[in-house]
Amino acid sequence: MRNNARRHLRNQSVHSRLKTLEKTYVSLVTAGKKDEASTALRAVTAAFDKAAKSGVLHANNASRKKSRLAARLAGIA
Repeated sequence: MRNNARRHLRNQSVHSRLKTLEKTYVSLVTAGKKDEASTALRAVTAAFDKAAKSGVLHANNASRKKSRLAARLAGIA
C-alpha cells in the first residue's frame, strides 16, 4: 500500500504540473505571442515526454497532446 500511495502522490504532482504548463501555453497562443508560445511548447513537450517515460502517462496520450498543442501554434501563423 505504501508504494501505491507514493505513486499516487507522484502522479498527482506530475499531472498538476502538466496541466499548469499546458494552460500557460494555451494562454500564450490565444494571446498571439508566437515567440513565447514556441519556448513554452518546448517546455510542455519535454514535460509530456518525461511523464510518458516515467509511466505517468501512456506514450500515445503524450504524443497526441503534443501534436494537438503544436497544431495550435502552427495555426496562429
